[in-house]
Amino acid sequence: MDESTNSNDEQAMSTTTSSSTSSEQKSEEEKSNVQETNKQSEPVAMVTQEGDASTSESADTTETVASAPDGSPGAAAASSQSEGASETPSVEPATTDSQNSPSVPKETVNMKVMYNKKRHDVEFDLDGTVSGLKAHIETITGVPQAMQKLMFKGLMKDDKTLRELKVTNSAKLMLVGSTITDVLEVTKPVPKGAAAEKEAQAAAAKEPLCKQKQHKKVLDKGKPEDAMPGIKKRQDPLPTVPISGMYNKNGGKVRLTFKLEVDQLWIGTKERTEKVPMTSIKNVVSEPIEGHEEYHLLAIQLGPTEASRYWLYWVPAQYTTAIKDAILGKWQYF
Repeated sequence: MDESTNSNDEQAMSTTTSSSTSSEQKSEEEKSNVQETNKQSEPVAMVTQEGDASTSESADTTETVASAPDGSPGAAAASSQSEGASETPSVEPATTDSQNSPSVPKETVNMKVMYNKKRHDVEFDLDGTVSGLKAHIETITGVPQAMQKLMFKGLMKDDKTLRELKVTNSAKLMLVGSTITDVLEVTKPVPKGAAAEKEAQAAAAKEPLCKQKQHKKVLDKGKPEDAMPGIKKRQDPLPTVPISGMYNKNGGKVRLTFKLEVDQLWIGTKERTEKVPMTSIKNVVSEPIEGHEEYHLLAIQLGPTEASRYWLYWVPAQYTTAIKDAILGKWQYF
């Protein structure tokens, strides 16, 4: 009995041991399977963790840069990143149309300058001054700028522009002046006694105009009531109004109007107005009236001979020089 009981107990213990061994083997197999499953899922988790770590590192870097004190490597890195972020490509300003467009040409005016019975075509800046125009005319005519007088509807002032004086294309300007050669000829010394002898011969050969019969007849009528005031020993420029209150050889009233812009002299009477081109006038002579030296006899020679002279009486003495200059286009030295 005891042996049988012991045998049963041994069998039972063997069964229990076998069962325990089998259970341990199953547990080990399950752990092995779990480990293999975990190994297969580890790459995905590692990738996710690496991504999170990268994000975290970036955030940490930003925080480190922001909190780093000045002069630290973090501050230098922050400054470098800030400079890189702030650097933008320079943009050149756009070129405007006015910069690309060509410069606007100056507005010029073409005019005719009358001098010494010759016409000179002159082109000049409309906004240029009369002084500048004179300098340009000097290169054409040889008349020094300082000796020039330009007339267009009166005397042209040096500081005025052609636009201000309303000079237009084809306008005619009258130049009065002398070249250096003309001045030297006039001022050439005369041998002693020659001038006086010549004047004496001329006086003996020529009777004063006011004493000649044809002129005395008109002068004896007396000075016209509407004659303009005369001033002796004085030279004034042409007035802005016609010179009136004079007689012609027939004793009729006459007036002179200078149309310098068209280079004409208008001789007006009660019957008609004769428009004479100044270039057709050959000469102008004058002489004081004895006893009334503030007035002159004046003759405008319209043709080649003295017979074509148009006589005027009681011409104010202060205007005679200006009349000669305007018509003949040069200085007179007598």
